[in-house]
Amino acid sequence: MNGVPFNKVSVERVKIIRPILEFMKNKSLRSSIACFSSLICAFAISAQAAMPGKLLVVTVTKGFRHSSIPTAEKVLGELGQKSGAFTVDYVRNDQEMAEKMTLAALRQYDGVIFANTTGDLPLPDRQGFIDWVKSGKAFVAMHSGSDTFHGFPPYIEMLGGEFQTHHAQVAVECINQDTKHPATRHLDATFRVFDEIYIQKNFHREQVHGLLALNAHPNDKTPGDYPIAWCKMFGKGRVFYTSLGHREDVWDPDWTDKNGKRENSREVSQAYQKHILGGIQWALGLEKGDATPQTK
Repeated sequence: MNGVPFNKVSVERVKIIRPILEFMKNKSLRSSIACFSSLICAFAISAQAAMPGKLLVVTVTKGFRHSSIPTAEKVLGELGQKSGAFTVDYVRNDQEMAEKMTLAALRQYDGVIFANTTGDLPLPDRQGFIDWVKSGKAFVAMHSGSDTFHGFPPYIEMLGGEFQTHHAQVAVECINQDTKHPATRHLDATFRVFDEIYIQKNFHREQVHGLLALNAHPNDKTPGDYPIAWCKMFGKGRVFYTSLGHREDVWDPDWTDKNGKRENSREVSQAYQKHILGGIQWALGLEKGDATPQTK
Protein backbone atom coordinates (compact mmCIF):
# COMPACT_ATOMS: atom_id res chain seq x y z
CA MET A 1 0.00 0.00 0.00
CA ASN A 2 2.82 2.40 -0.92
CA GLY A 3 4.34 2.10 2.54
CA VAL A 4 1.12 3.05 4.39
CA PRO A 5 0.07 0.47 7.03
CA PHE A 6 -3.17 -1.38 6.23
CA ASN A 7 -4.75 -0.63 9.59
CA LYS A 8 -4.14 3.13 9.12
CA VAL A 9 -5.85 3.04 5.74
CA SER A 10 -8.82 1.21 7.26
CA VAL A 11 -9.14 3.79 10.01
CA GLU A 12 -9.10 6.63 7.50
CA ARG A 13 -11.76 4.91 5.42
CA VAL A 14 -13.96 4.46 8.49
CA LYS A 15 -13.57 8.15 9.30
CA ILE A 16 -14.87 9.04 5.85
CA ILE A 17 -17.61 6.44 5.54
CA ARG A 18 -19.10 6.73 9.06
CA PRO A 19 -20.56 10.25 8.56
CA ILE A 20 -22.07 9.15 5.27
CA LEU A 21 -23.73 6.16 6.92
CA GLU A 22 -25.03 8.36 9.73
CA PHE A 23 -26.43 10.76 7.15
CA MET A 24 -28.18 7.93 5.30
CA LYS A 25 -29.68 6.70 8.58
CA ASN A 26 -31.09 10.11 9.37
CA LYS A 27 -34.45 9.77 7.63
CA SER A 28 -35.71 13.03 9.06
CA LEU A 29 -32.87 14.95 7.45
CA ARG A 30 -33.33 13.17 4.15
CA SER A 31 -37.03 13.94 4.23
CA SER A 32 -36.29 17.58 4.94
CA ILE A 33 -33.93 17.77 1.99
CA ALA A 34 -36.46 16.06 -0.27
CA CYS A 35 -39.13 18.48 0.90
CA PHE A 36 -36.80 21.44 0.34
CA SER A 37 -36.02 20.19 -3.17
CA SER A 38 -39.73 19.87 -3.90
CA LEU A 39 -40.33 23.41 -2.68
CA ILE A 40 -37.56 24.69 -4.95
CA CYS A 41 -39.15 22.92 -7.95
CA ALA A 42 -42.61 24.18 -7.05
CA PHE A 43 -41.29 27.72 -6.68
CA ALA A 44 -39.61 27.53 -10.08
CA ILE A 45 -42.80 26.26 -11.72
CA SER A 46 -44.91 28.88 -9.94
CA ALA A 47 -42.53 31.67 -10.95
CA GLN A 48 -42.66 30.53 -14.57
CA ALA A 49 -46.47 30.39 -14.49
CA ALA A 50 -46.59 33.88 -12.97
CA MET A 51 -44.64 35.40 -15.84
CA PRO A 52 -46.93 37.65 -17.89
CA GLY A 53 -47.89 36.44 -21.34
CA LYS A 54 -46.56 38.31 -24.36
CA LEU A 55 -49.30 39.32 -26.78
CA LEU A 56 -49.19 40.94 -30.19
CA VAL A 57 -52.13 43.31 -30.78
CA VAL A 58 -52.92 43.62 -34.49
CA THR A 59 -54.99 46.57 -35.74
CA VAL A 60 -54.16 46.51 -39.46
CA THR A 61 -57.20 46.95 -41.71
CA LYS A 62 -57.77 46.32 -45.41
CA GLY A 63 -61.47 47.13 -45.35
CA PHE A 64 -63.53 49.39 -43.10
CA ARG A 65 -61.45 50.99 -40.35
CA HIS A 66 -63.20 51.48 -37.03
CA SER A 67 -62.73 54.78 -35.24
CA SER A 68 -62.56 52.79 -31.99
CA ILE A 69 -59.19 51.20 -32.87
CA PRO A 70 -57.03 53.74 -30.97
CA THR A 71 -59.32 53.27 -27.97
CA ALA A 72 -59.00 49.49 -28.26
CA GLU A 73 -55.19 49.74 -28.38
CA LYS A 74 -55.17 51.94 -25.28
CA VAL A 75 -57.56 49.74 -23.32
CA LEU A 76 -55.74 46.49 -24.13
CA GLY A 77 -52.44 48.01 -23.01
CA GLU A 78 -54.01 49.23 -19.78
CA LEU A 79 -55.65 45.88 -19.06
CA GLY A 80 -52.36 44.10 -19.46
CA GLN A 81 -50.52 46.56 -17.24
CA LYS A 82 -53.13 46.69 -14.48
CA SER A 83 -53.75 42.95 -14.36
CA GLY A 84 -50.12 41.96 -14.72
CA ALA A 85 -51.37 39.04 -16.83
CA PHE A 86 -49.79 40.08 -20.10
CA THR A 87 -47.71 42.64 -21.95
CA VAL A 88 -48.57 43.97 -25.40
CA ASP A 89 -46.73 44.87 -28.55
CA TYR A 90 -48.53 46.35 -31.56
CA VAL A 91 -48.79 45.71 -35.28
CA ARG A 92 -50.37 48.80 -36.83
CA ASN A 93 -49.24 48.70 -40.46
CA ASP A 94 -48.00 46.43 -43.24
CA GLN A 95 -44.33 46.96 -42.44
CA GLU A 96 -44.75 46.03 -38.80
CA MET A 97 -46.74 42.96 -39.86
CA ALA A 98 -43.95 41.90 -42.22
CA GLU A 99 -41.38 42.30 -39.44
CA LYS A 100 -43.23 41.03 -36.36
CA MET A 101 -45.40 38.26 -37.76
CA THR A 102 -42.95 35.98 -39.52
CA LEU A 103 -42.92 32.51 -37.99
CA ALA A 104 -39.50 33.23 -36.51
CA ALA A 105 -40.66 36.51 -34.94
CA LEU A 106 -43.82 34.92 -33.53
CA ARG A 107 -41.76 32.55 -31.41
CA GLN A 108 -41.35 35.26 -28.77
CA TYR A 109 -45.12 35.66 -28.31
CA ASP A 110 -47.72 33.61 -26.46
CA GLY A 111 -50.64 34.82 -28.52
CA VAL A 112 -52.13 37.36 -30.91
CA ILE A 113 -55.15 39.67 -30.67
CA PHE A 114 -56.99 40.86 -33.77
CA ALA A 115 -58.60 44.08 -32.48
CA ASN A 116 -61.10 45.21 -35.14
CA THR A 117 -59.01 44.03 -38.09
CA THR A 118 -60.70 43.82 -41.50
CA GLY A 119 -60.00 42.34 -44.91
CA ASP A 120 -57.15 40.20 -46.18
CA LEU A 121 -54.19 41.08 -44.02
CA PRO A 122 -50.68 40.75 -45.51
CA LEU A 123 -49.47 38.02 -43.16
CA PRO A 124 -46.05 36.70 -44.23
CA ASP A 125 -47.33 33.12 -43.95
CA ARG A 126 -51.11 32.76 -43.49
CA GLN A 127 -51.17 28.99 -43.09
CA GLY A 128 -48.06 29.10 -40.96
CA PHE A 129 -49.84 31.54 -38.64
CA ILE A 130 -52.86 29.23 -38.34
CA ASP A 131 -50.56 26.30 -37.56
CA TRP A 132 -48.72 28.44 -34.98
CA VAL A 133 -51.97 29.08 -33.10
CA LYS A 134 -52.91 25.41 -33.39
CA SER A 135 -49.60 24.39 -31.82
CA GLY A 136 -50.70 25.80 -28.47
CA LYS A 137 -50.94 29.59 -28.71
CA ALA A 138 -53.70 32.06 -27.83
CA PHE A 139 -55.84 33.77 -30.45
CA VAL A 140 -58.28 36.50 -29.45
CA ALA A 141 -60.44 38.63 -31.72
CA MET A 142 -62.90 41.45 -31.13
CA HIS A 143 -65.78 42.63 -33.30
CA SER A 144 -64.53 42.83 -36.91
CA GLY A 145 -61.94 40.17 -36.28
CA SER A 146 -64.67 38.05 -37.92
CA ASP A 147 -64.72 40.46 -40.88
CA THR A 148 -61.18 39.36 -41.73
CA PHE A 149 -59.83 36.80 -44.22
CA HIS A 150 -63.20 36.02 -45.82
CA GLY A 151 -61.45 34.17 -48.63
CA PHE A 152 -59.26 32.05 -46.37
CA PRO A 153 -61.28 29.10 -44.95
CA PRO A 154 -58.61 27.97 -42.44
CA TYR A 155 -58.97 31.30 -40.63
CA ILE A 156 -62.77 31.02 -40.50
CA GLU A 157 -62.42 27.46 -39.19
CA MET A 158 -60.01 28.62 -36.49
CA LEU A 159 -62.19 31.54 -35.42
CA GLY A 160 -65.45 29.61 -35.46
CA GLY A 161 -67.60 32.08 -37.39
CA GLU A 162 -67.62 34.71 -40.13
CA PHE A 163 -69.24 38.13 -40.33
CA GLN A 164 -72.18 38.23 -42.73
CA THR A 165 -73.92 41.56 -42.13
CA HIS A 166 -75.17 44.04 -39.57
CA HIS A 167 -78.01 46.53 -39.29
CA ALA A 168 -78.48 49.70 -37.24
CA GLN A 169 -76.80 49.89 -33.86
CA VAL A 170 -79.17 48.73 -31.17
CA ALA A 171 -79.48 47.86 -27.49
CA VAL A 172 -79.59 44.11 -26.89
CA GLU A 173 -79.90 41.79 -23.91
CA CYS A 174 -77.13 39.21 -24.35
CA ILE A 175 -77.83 35.87 -22.70
CA ASN A 176 -75.02 34.66 -20.47
CA GLN A 177 -74.41 31.06 -21.55
CA ASP A 178 -71.67 30.28 -19.02
CA THR A 179 -71.77 31.99 -15.63
CA LYS A 180 -68.53 30.27 -14.56
CA HIS A 181 -66.25 31.15 -17.46
CA PRO A 182 -63.73 33.94 -16.73
CA ALA A 183 -65.07 35.95 -19.68
CA THR A 184 -68.65 35.97 -18.38
CA ARG A 185 -68.72 35.02 -14.69
CA HIS A 186 -68.92 38.68 -13.65
CA LEU A 187 -72.13 39.17 -15.67
CA ASP A 188 -75.71 38.55 -14.60
CA ALA A 189 -78.02 36.21 -16.51
CA THR A 190 -78.18 38.89 -19.23
CA PHE A 191 -75.88 41.71 -20.30
CA ARG A 192 -77.45 44.82 -21.81
CA VAL A 193 -75.26 46.72 -24.26
CA PHE A 194 -75.73 49.19 -27.12
CA ASP A 195 -73.53 48.30 -30.08
CA GLU A 196 -73.37 47.25 -33.71
CA ILE A 197 -74.48 43.63 -33.57
CA TYR A 198 -73.07 41.23 -36.13
CA ILE A 199 -74.98 38.47 -37.87
CA GLN A 200 -72.64 35.53 -38.39
CA LYS A 201 -72.40 32.84 -41.05
CA ASN A 202 -70.34 29.64 -41.13
CA PHE A 203 -71.01 29.33 -37.42
CA HIS A 204 -71.53 25.88 -35.95
CA ARG A 205 -72.82 25.78 -32.40
CA GLU A 206 -71.58 22.21 -31.92
CA GLN A 207 -68.00 23.34 -32.57
CA VAL A 208 -67.74 26.18 -30.04
CA HIS A 209 -68.44 26.87 -26.40
CA GLY A 210 -71.03 29.64 -26.28
CA LEU A 211 -70.51 32.54 -23.89
CA LEU A 212 -72.98 35.24 -24.99
CA ALA A 213 -75.87 34.95 -27.46
CA LEU A 214 -79.23 36.34 -28.50
CA ASN A 215 -82.34 34.22 -28.99
CA ALA A 216 -83.78 36.65 -31.52
CA HIS A 217 -82.54 38.88 -34.33
CA PRO A 218 -81.09 42.06 -32.77
CA ASN A 219 -83.19 44.38 -34.94
CA ASP A 220 -86.32 42.68 -36.27
CA LYS A 221 -86.59 40.28 -33.29
CA THR A 222 -87.14 37.17 -35.40
CA PRO A 223 -86.48 34.16 -33.10
CA GLY A 224 -83.23 32.33 -33.74
CA ASP A 225 -79.70 31.63 -32.56
CA TYR A 226 -77.49 34.70 -32.84
CA PRO A 227 -74.04 34.17 -31.30
CA ILE A 228 -72.26 37.11 -29.70
CA ALA A 229 -69.20 35.59 -27.99
CA TRP A 230 -67.64 32.16 -27.75
CA CYS A 231 -64.46 30.24 -27.09
CA LYS A 232 -63.04 27.02 -28.47
CA MET A 233 -60.03 24.77 -28.51
CA PHE A 234 -58.13 24.75 -31.78
CA GLY A 235 -55.69 21.88 -31.68
CA LYS A 236 -53.61 22.75 -28.62
CA GLY A 237 -54.43 26.44 -29.07
CA ARG A 238 -57.22 28.45 -27.45
CA VAL A 239 -59.50 30.85 -29.30
CA PHE A 240 -61.74 33.55 -27.77
CA TYR A 241 -63.98 35.82 -29.84
CA THR A 242 -66.47 38.53 -28.97
CA SER A 243 -68.41 40.40 -31.64
CA LEU A 244 -68.90 43.36 -29.30
CA GLY A 245 -66.55 46.32 -29.57
CA HIS A 246 -67.67 48.56 -32.44
CA ARG A 247 -68.22 51.62 -30.29
CA GLU A 248 -65.68 53.56 -28.24
CA ASP A 249 -68.08 53.71 -25.29
CA VAL A 250 -68.21 49.91 -25.23
CA TRP A 251 -64.44 49.81 -24.77
CA ASP A 252 -63.77 52.80 -22.55
CA PRO A 253 -65.75 54.00 -19.49
CA ASP A 254 -64.20 57.46 -19.79
CA TRP A 255 -64.90 58.07 -23.49
CA THR A 256 -67.45 60.67 -24.62
CA ASP A 257 -68.28 62.14 -28.00
CA LYS A 258 -67.60 65.77 -28.89
CA ASN A 259 -70.80 66.74 -27.09
CA GLY A 260 -69.79 64.90 -23.93
CA LYS A 261 -72.35 62.16 -24.47
CA ARG A 262 -72.27 58.37 -24.64
CA GLU A 263 -74.84 55.62 -25.23
CA ASN A 264 -73.40 53.03 -22.85
CA SER A 265 -72.96 53.62 -19.14
CA ARG A 266 -69.54 53.43 -17.52
CA GLU A 267 -70.66 50.16 -15.93
CA VAL A 268 -71.22 48.60 -19.35
CA SER A 269 -67.70 49.50 -20.44
CA GLN A 270 -66.23 48.19 -17.22
CA ALA A 271 -68.13 44.93 -17.71
CA TYR A 272 -66.88 44.70 -21.30
CA GLN A 273 -63.30 45.17 -20.14
CA LYS A 274 -63.73 42.32 -17.66
CA HIS A 275 -65.27 40.29 -20.46
CA ILE A 276 -62.27 40.64 -22.77
CA LEU A 277 -59.74 40.41 -19.94
CA GLY A 278 -61.27 37.13 -18.79
CA GLY A 279 -61.25 35.85 -22.36
CA ILE A 280 -57.61 36.80 -22.82
CA GLN A 281 -56.56 35.19 -19.55
CA TRP A 282 -58.42 32.00 -20.49
CA ALA A 283 -56.82 31.95 -23.95
CA LEU A 284 -53.39 32.30 -22.34
CA GLY A 285 -54.14 29.41 -20.00
CA LEU A 286 -54.00 31.67 -16.94
CA GLU A 287 -57.63 31.08 -15.99
CA LYS A 288 -59.66 27.88 -16.05
CA GLY A 289 -62.84 27.74 -18.11
CA ASP A 290 -64.91 25.22 -20.01
CA ALA A 291 -64.45 25.05 -23.78
CA THR A 292 -66.72 22.07 -24.40
CA PRO A 293 -69.41 22.79 -26.99
CA GLN A 294 -72.85 22.93 -25.40
CA THR A 295 -75.35 20.35 -26.59
CA LYS A 296 -78.23 22.82 -26.45
